Amino acid sequence: MAFEFGPLFASKNPPMFGLDLSSSSVKLVELGGSAEAGYRVERYAIESLPKGAIADGNIENIEAVAEAVKRAMRKSGTRARHVAMALPSAAVITKKIILPGGLSEEALEVQVESEANQYIPFALDEVSLDFSVIGPAANAPDDVEVLLAASRKEKVEDRVAVAQAAGLKPIVMDIESHATRATADRVIRLMPNEGEGQIVALFLIGASTTTISVTLNDQAIYEREQAFGGNQLTQEIARAYGLSAEEAEAKKRSGDLPETYERDLLQPFSDNIALEVTRALQFFFTSTPYSRVDQIMLAGGCATIPGLVDVVGTRSQAATSILNPFKGMELPSAIRDKQARADSPSLVIATGLAMRRAG
Repeated sequence: MAFEFGPLFASKNPPMFGLDLSSSSVKLVELGGSAEAGYRVERYAIESLPKGAIADGNIENIEAVAEAVKRAMRKSGTRARHVAMALPSAAVITKKIILPGGLSEEALEVQVESEANQYIPFALDEVSLDFSVIGPAANAPDDVEVLLAASRKEKVEDRVAVAQAAGLKPIVMDIESHATRATADRVIRLMPNEGEGQIVALFLIGASTTTISVTLNDQAIYEREQAFGGNQLTQEIARAYGLSAEEAEAKKRSGDLPETYERDLLQPFSDNIALEVTRALQFFFTSTPYSRVDQIMLAGGCATIPGLVDVVGTRSQAATSILNPFKGMELPSAIRDKQARADSPSLVIATGLAMRRAG
């Protein structure tokens, strides 16, 4: 089955929810309202995945992932059957190109396909291809800047297969980094002066990978991934207490661990996160013209580790906070505020996808 992207920047979509498929869990977020009137969290759910069901961004067990999606849907109570999903950034080739302005949609598509041949190392019949016109080119007002995005078809089709096996219809296939930035940009605009002039570094700490995105005035000025995540803590727990990986992950989530856990394992892991953050910032400083970061935001399941914000802030010497994608949104009475604050840092991508509908 051929499945074309997006549209990546579509704003008129049928009722749907955002669905984030990570290596450790599936996350579902459904929003109401709009950017103009204010967003409302209708429902959300997080459901764990069996080990190996998704590895390195590849879906290895479509049936197991689809069953987890079904459980998340039942847990959340959603009745929506349209879904926005995302591909890992590493699975997508993006390129900004300049094309003549005033072309018809059909002529633009022909031009994009012609240009795509130069940048995509695969035959065009092997990829899903999409594009979005960003606006007039900076130095040539008669031309337009176009964002080209392409991914191997099997990457798209595996996610479509998961959605269909769960009884869903995928409407948008986005890119995880774009969904992350959509969430972060909305929260940054809630800062004084809408965050104007602020260099914000977002660290999304996943199970095996940490994604770094630095933005300035709604523009990404730096992006990078590094192999570091919460699985390292899970492995340490398993080794220290003679547990399986599954048992260690469950106990890490529930907090059912010995009194010495925080001193012996959690604190050293927090120090290690802080070290990784400062290393990443040094790499940002040495590889870009920028020499400062005004705000660090932490997201992902590890972001809520007690004391982590203080450790990172002290080591980096930068204001540090947890990114709450629900900040400024209305929460229904059925969702407890305390639980939402604990869960929300893991829902950054799913929230960004859900904003496609609510936007």
